[in-house]
Amino acid sequence: MPSIFQRLFAQSDPKDAMRPLYNAIVVEGRQPHWYVEGQVPDTMDGRFDMIVAILAQVLMRLEALDGQQESVWLTELFVDDMDGQLRQEGIGDVVVGKHIGRMVSALGGRLSAYREALAGEGDFAEALTRNLYRGQTPPADAIAHVESHLRARWVRLGCLSRDALIAGDLG
Repeated sequence: MPSIFQRLFAQSDPKDAMRPLYNAIVVEGRQPHWYVEGQVPDTMDGRFDMIVAILAQVLMRLEALDGQQESVWLTELFVDDMDGQLRQEGIGDVVVGKHIGRMVSALGGRLSAYREALAGEGDFAEALTRNLYRGQTPPADAIAHVESHLRARWVRLGCLSRDALIAGDLG
């Protein structure tokens, strides 16, 4: 049982409420079908790109639900996770910030590209080819697999309440 001092001075991190959602995004981004049927490169970059694709959709859904603060916390969890991953790979303090800056910039660019494509104002397959396959043209069935699954996820996310989404229910 926590002491009175622990209860009085406990610092709870508001980001903790977003951990189930962030964990669900990472689990979804690591599903084998993306890398087998979808032929997304099964590399650190490929896994980053897949997680960012799903994270971007979730951030767009939170935005539609007036969840700006939750979006900030979710993005902070992403940054914390990427920071830890880089350090685990042996990237030093001096350059971690630069890597994180590039990752956040990539997230922002993909948010724009995927938002346009999902709104019918851009070519989703083209955006996926540029961002998931780093410009390499994937086989038609692979890109069709990824596009159809991400479009289906987008529809499911649109049906979720804010509470369900924050709880990590990705549909």
